[in-house]
Amino acid sequence: MKETIRVLLSEEEVDRRIKEVADQINRDYAGKEVHLICVLKGGVFFMCELAKRITVPVSLDFMSVSSYGDDTKSSGVVRIVKDLDQPLEGKDVLIVEDIIDSGRTLYYLIDILKKRNPKSVHLCTLLDKPERRVCDVKVDYTCFDIPDEFVVGYGLDYAQKYRNLPYIGVVEFHEDEE
Repeated sequence: MKETIRVLLSEEEVDRRIKEVADQINRDYAGKEVHLICVLKGGVFFMCELAKRITVPVSLDFMSVSSYGDDTKSSGVVRIVKDLDQPLEGKDVLIVEDIIDSGRTLYYLIDILKKRNPKSVHLCTLLDKPERRVCDVKVDYTCFDIPDEFVVGYGLDYAQKYRNLPYIGVVEFHEDEE
């Protein structure tokens, strides 16, 4: 199998929308500090760009949660690979995710984080596939709703490739030609 990438959202579209979402976060968190939790690895590109545009005080932490492995579909089994370094008690938490698909991972993660007594927990995603949702998760900030296609770029990968693309692309698979 060989794959090619078709541009779904250009770098300019992504940058513009991240700024708009950051502006909304700035309004919603005015007078507060926001504690961003990046879901690694894919969320790191988005969180860096988002954090640069947030004007309220920001602190950062990172968590790695896996439900995919090297496949293109979620296994449904969620496991914490790397936990947070800092306690959440009393903090206004904003989980920053690259993409929300079935919602299983975020449903599980939000449940775990709420047990750590934060002041609030909200969710921000670069991409959302609402038609794929099987778990009810409330997404507070969404940059783009996208169709049910396998996407890469801006932190999203296929078998650890394509994360560094500055745009969002759709992976199209083709039979190898002899």
